[in-house]
Formats: sequence, structure tokens, C-alpha cells
Amino acid sequence: MAVASGMTYWDALLPSIVLGLLAVGILPWLNRGNTRARTVAIGVCIFLAWRYMLWRITETLPPADQTLDFAVGAVFTLVEMLSMLGATLALVFLTRTKDRTPEADTDVVWLKSQPEQPLVDVLICTYNEEEAILDRTIIGALGIDYPRYRLWVCDDGRREWLKELCERHSCGYITRADNRHAKAGNINNALAHLAALEERPDFVAILDADFVAKSQFLTRTVALMREPDVGVVQTPQHFFNPDPIQTNLALTRVWPDEQRFFFDVVMASKDAWGGAFCCGTSSVLRFAPLVEIGGFPTDSVTEDYLASLRLSEIGYRTIYLNEPLSLGLAPEGLKEYISQRARWALGFMQICRGPSGPFSLQVDTPLLQRVMLLETFLHWSATHVFRLLALVVPALYLLFDIQAVYASVPDAISHLLPFFVVQAAIVTWLTKGRVLPLMADLSQLLGATDITKSVFAGLFKPQGHKFQVTAKGGDRSKGFVQWRMLRIFLIYLALNVGGILWAFLLDDTRSLADASIIALIWSWYNIVILTMACFVCIEASQTRRGDRFLSDELATLTIGDVVLRAPIDNISVSGVWLLGALPAPLGTRVRIQFDAIDTEGALARADASGFAVQFAPSQEMHARLVRHVYCDEYGGKLPEISAAKVAGAVLNRVFG
Repeated sequence: MAVASGMTYWDALLPSIVLGLLAVGILPWLNRGNTRARTVAIGVCIFLAWRYMLWRITETLPPADQTLDFAVGAVFTLVEMLSMLGATLALVFLTRTKDRTPEADTDVVWLKSQPEQPLVDVLICTYNEEEAILDRTIIGALGIDYPRYRLWVCDDGRREWLKELCERHSCGYITRADNRHAKAGNINNALAHLAALEERPDFVAILDADFVAKSQFLTRTVALMREPDVGVVQTPQHFFNPDPIQTNLALTRVWPDEQRFFFDVVMASKDAWGGAFCCGTSSVLRFAPLVEIGGFPTDSVTEDYLASLRLSEIGYRTIYLNEPLSLGLAPEGLKEYISQRARWALGFMQICRGPSGPFSLQVDTPLLQRVMLLETFLHWSATHVFRLLALVVPALYLLFDIQAVYASVPDAISHLLPFFVVQAAIVTWLTKGRVLPLMADLSQLLGATDITKSVFAGLFKPQGHKFQVTAKGGDRSKGFVQWRMLRIFLIYLALNVGGILWAFLLDDTRSLADASIIALIWSWYNIVILTMACFVCIEASQTRRGDRFLSDELATLTIGDVVLRAPIDNISVSGVWLLGALPAPLGTRVRIQFDAIDTEGALARADASGFAVQFAPSQEMHARLVRHVYCDEYGGKLPEISAAKVAGAVLNRVFG
């Protein structure tokens, strides 16, 4: 059954065409950093969103006498409305953005003019990471260009080899007898150690075991502590390896990691509203107030976010410096990617059940902060539940004649499409392409099942959950399939494909109406993103030695008495790939120089485009290579984003 409509398809499509043309013609000329321009653009998007949502609520609910239809339709509409509310709040907060780089530039001059720099203790938190990961993190931290800091490795794995590694590098080593409260307990144990020292630090910096700090990390962040009420300076997390979406869909060179939207766009906007928060690694915290609140809270597995809330309750702000001052490992496999996000969802639900949550009356939380917390709550809960329901609702109609949405096709087009077109155009403009419709839905879908489980677990049983460490490193030289997740997506895929086959090929007893066309289009959209999700579950092998970065430097090669120059295509700690013809037989010893590096190596392999030099450095040169590769300007760069290139890469992965 469908609601009758006298509207033609042309009438329904015309507003979307006009709005799309206006967006293409106007948005490129607007300054995305201007609050007024952002507000007007986002205001149009919100108006169209609630025009659509009002139509959904008032005109598309099934009749109450159709009991099953009405029950399914009411639940789906309610979840969609809550998801839309969360999206609306997120858009409102995107109307502002904050760039603290000019402020940091000014404050660095002030900091360097002081008679003595504040003392900072840098804490590297580790549990089970391998030696190669920790070695480069320690080497990077020892190269920080700041006059007064101490480096400590906080080992929750109680590993003798790590203690010896710290001794070789002349940095501090802290451990404890148990792993109580996981990472928060590890940091708090270190804070107690620091508090007992003769000279307490003014600030502590937190680095995860896989994050390599750049040389200016402390200078830029500590400078922003100039105002005494700043309790935390958070910096973005940039990664030197692709995430599973990039790897498994062959998108590494055309699509950024999924976290770029959050760290490059969302956090800068939250900072503009006074809502930035600590994300753990790559942050600097004021020591005295952190000790005053009892260290990092232990009643949530997202102790970093909760630390910001607790500090705000005693008058200290968290601010955000959007500069790539560290590089770390993104989750290398889909399982780790999903478990990390499920932990974030669980931790936030634990916060919601505690005294610092948006619904708590135990703390006098400002209204704006409560609204920002509510937006995050709706993101983790309603948005992901809606994504799962959207996979099932069209199949329910096509297979079982359970109709959750009563609408004609022209009405659906005239209400949904203008919002979809404008939202896609404005969000793409705001984010410089970091968000594209299909890719955003894919990233939500991948974690939706596990995140939804975590949401309910956190709400109904907030305590007693074990902290799940995101595994880093390990052997990924062979491809494999994440069967548990693949089975889930295949079930959803079968529902949607089966619904289409049943309704349009096998069942001739039911007349096809407008609802069938809507369900058909909806199911095909689901099939597309589910197919992409299935391919993400097929983990690609990662056989390269070392993380590689693109480079435009020139290298000088010395082979005996011959000296030649060759452009570097990419570089890692283990070697470089040079463009040009192989200058000597493989295995030939060479001397290679570029930038401040001067080391020995050997010609390792070659193809038609160029050849590789594998380094054979001394221990001192190895440290210089680590700092050159990870601490210079290679990481933190955004690939050129083109929707056509992204689509081409995905199609090539699926059909190539």
C-alpha cells in the first residue's frame, strides 16, 4: 500500500536538481573557515533534514490498525528521529571551527623567553607491544626538541627485555605488580611515582606505545598551557599505515584514514565550542590538577575522555591543537579496528551511567556540555542502531509484506532527495572531501553490530568490563578472512538479495506498488555497501618491511668511484626506493646520502620503474633514520581526494 500522490517524477526531482546546481555553483566560492558561511550552509541542511523528518513522522507511519506494520514502522521512525537529532546537533557544532596554530606561534615565543621552561614528564604506555615498535617510539621521544623533560616507559607487561632497552636508551622505566584498571591504572601508578620524586613535573605528556613524537611536540603543546586554566592540550592522531578500509579496498593513495574527519574537522569544531576532550595519546596534561582529581578515572574504559570531564568540573579546560605532532599505528586489521570502536562506545556509555554523564544531576554540568555529551550519546547509540535497521526494513516488506514506511515514490523523492543532495554537498565542502556518502555509511556499518552490543552492555551493566587492548604489530604477511564479521554481512546481503528475487521474480501473488519500488532502490543501496563491507572483511596481506612514506627528495649514490643522483619515490627506516635504471648488479654495496643522512647500504631489488637500496646502518645512524622517517614531514599528509578516484578504486577492487 502507498499513499496517493498527484506529484509527477519531474516535480519531485526538480528541487533536488536546483539545490544541487546551487551547491555546486556557490559552495566552492565560500570560505569554509568563516562562521557565518558555515552557519548559513548548515542551516539550509538542517531545515531540509527536519522537513524530511517531519514528513516521515506525520505522513509515512503505517495505520494503527495494521498492528505489525505500525509497530515496526513506529520503532524505525523513532530510531531514525533520534539519529537525525544526533546528526542535527553534530551539524550545529560544525558551524564553528578553531585554529590554534597562530596562538601556538605566539605562545612559543613567550615560552622560549622564560628564564626556565616547565618540567615535563613524557609517559610511554605499553602492555604487550613488540620491541621494534617500542624502540622507534623511545628513539622518537628522545629526539624531542625541548630543554626540560624526562622520559619514562610505563610497562604493564613486566618485561625484562624492555627494562634493558630503557637502560640502553638511558630513559626511565616504571612497572607494577598487577594490571589493575589497565591503562588508567598504569598511568596512575606512574603519576604516584612522579609525585614521590624530589622534583615534581609541571606537566605530563601521554604517548601510546606505537606513537612517535615529532621534535616540536612538547614546545607547541606546552606553550598553549600559558593560560593557567588550561588543563589538557590534545593534538590529533595521525597514522603512518593505512587502516583496514584503505588496505582492503585498495584505497591507500586516494582516501584518508577514517579518523581524519574526527581529528581534522570535528575536534576543531568542538574546541570552538569549548568541548574538546582528551583522547589519550599525543596529549599534555597539567600535573597538579590531574593529581587533584585522583589521576585518570578508572570507572570507564575511555579514561581519557572522562579525565577531561573531571578536570572541567574543577575549572580546567581542554583545548585542541590541530597539528600533526606525532605519528602512530592505525589498527592494522578489521578485528582490531572494530574492537577499538566498540571499546570507545562502551566507555562512553559507562560515562553516561556515571556522575559526569549528560543525564546526571550529581554534577553541576553546564547545559552546553550536556548537549555535546548528548550528541555523542546519540552518535554511538541511535546512529548505529538505525544503520542496522536500515538493512532489514526493506527486506521485511519484500519478503514478508511488513511495510514500515507508507509513501509514494514521488513523495519520497521530493522529501528525502533534497536533504540527501544538500547534506552530501555541504559536508563534502566542510570536510574537503573527508566524508563521502557511501564511505561514511560503510565505516558506520562495519562496526554497527559490535558497537550496538557495547552500547547496551555499557548502559545496562556499566561495570565489570575488561579493557581490550588494540593489538599492534605482528605478522601480516598473509591475507586472511574475518569470517565472523563476513558471516554477519552475508546474512544481511542474503536478506536484501533474497527480498528482491522473491518480490520481483518468484512471488506473483502480490501486486507491486510504490512501496515495492522504494524497497527495491533501498535494497540495492544496501547491497552496494554490504558488498563493500564483505570485501573489507577479506584482509589483504601486508608484506613490506617498515612503514613507507612518499618523498620528493634527491639521493646521492656512491658506487666505488661513480657518483650519481636519483629521486626518492618512497622511504622507510629499512630502505628507499629510487627512480631510474639499476646502476649496478643487485647486492652491490653503496653509500647513500640525502638530507642529513649518510649511511651504507646495498642494492636490493629492481623493476622497470626503479630500484631499492636496503640500509645497513650503525646503531647511531638507525636512530637518525627513525627520527628522519617518523619525525620529519612525511606523515600527516592528506591524499588528494576525488570521489571519482575513490569509486574507481573500489570498483577495481570488487571487479578487478
